[in-house]
Amino acid sequence: MTHLWVRAEQRPNEERVGLTPEGAADLIAAGIRVTVEESRVRAIPIDGYRDAGCEIAPENSWPQAPLDAIIFGLKELPEDGSPLPHRHIMFGHAYKGQHSGRALLQRFKVGGGTLYDLEYLVDEGRRRVAAFGYWAGYAGAAVTLKTWAAQQRDEECPPVGVYPGKDALNAELLAELDATGQPRPRAIVIGALGRVGTGAADLCEAMGVSVTKWDMAETASGGPFPEILNHNLFLNCIFARPGTPVFVPRAALTAPRTLTAIGDVACDPDSDYNPVPVYDRATTWDQPALRVANDPVLDVIAIDNLPSMLPVESSQDYAAQLLPSLRTLTDLESGVWGRARDEFRNHV
Repeated sequence: MTHLWVRAEQRPNEERVGLTPEGAADLIAAGIRVTVEESRVRAIPIDGYRDAGCEIAPENSWPQAPLDAIIFGLKELPEDGSPLPHRHIMFGHAYKGQHSGRALLQRFKVGGGTLYDLEYLVDEGRRRVAAFGYWAGYAGAAVTLKTWAAQQRDEECPPVGVYPGKDALNAELLAELDATGQPRPRAIVIGALGRVGTGAADLCEAMGVSVTKWDMAETASGGPFPEILNHNLFLNCIFARPGTPVFVPRAALTAPRTLTAIGDVACDPDSDYNPVPVYDRATTWDQPALRVANDPVLDVIAIDNLPSMLPVESSQDYAAQLLPSLRTLTDLESGVWGRARDEFRNHV
């Protein structure tokens, strides 16, 4: 019997989960055994999974799971160098030249396990079957606007946290923007036709912010793109890949510009293809913005688990997208799982 083991997330500020109790009940009805670890932080309580018929395991007990179990989580594992003998479903961030990704692949190679990277679960047309993109864009735009509002107070962006829902986030942000006494900033979103860009633009428009929407057609020339520097905010919603243009080069740090805040929602600072090479590390919930210039100021927001700011909505959305693929876990040799396995083998 196929056995799916949903692990607790071990990363700070990570409350999301990729399977809801309703989805678990669906898989159990389809003949898939489901184990869910207890978690002190998961946004969806464990009782719902118990009521759905899941087996309940202690928090972080997945290393002792049966070797035939498929371990399912979202964010990265502890970087302890231990071999990985299981099959894992998660965001590995290992295929685009990331330095930490190479170490992860080595752990799989030594342990004999397999990574089914959630970013590379694709259909026949190579389109991702599930993504957190909308809520990443939504939260990323919110933090970028929070940073701009802090700049108006001659302050740095304060720490951010978890919200019970988007209405609470919107109400807080509206109050912060109104308190500046300034006209709303102008924003440019690149990748505006995708899930991430749509979320970013929706948040901006809900706040009364004028948005210039660019996608592939507007960036096909390869740059440079002086228009970006003429906006107050730039939201990068295009994931780095070979051939991605540089949107904000290092020369922009000393160039005349209106731009004071960059929300790099894609957040690939250690990728060889980073389109925003004015910064070199991700930011955090405690320190959301990294100041890269002072005259005028330029802050970069690059938090790599933005959807966790809205964990209930983002979990429910993502789990609904992924569930049809999870139903096919009984056949790992073809379809989305076969393609993900082949991607892993190509890189490992």
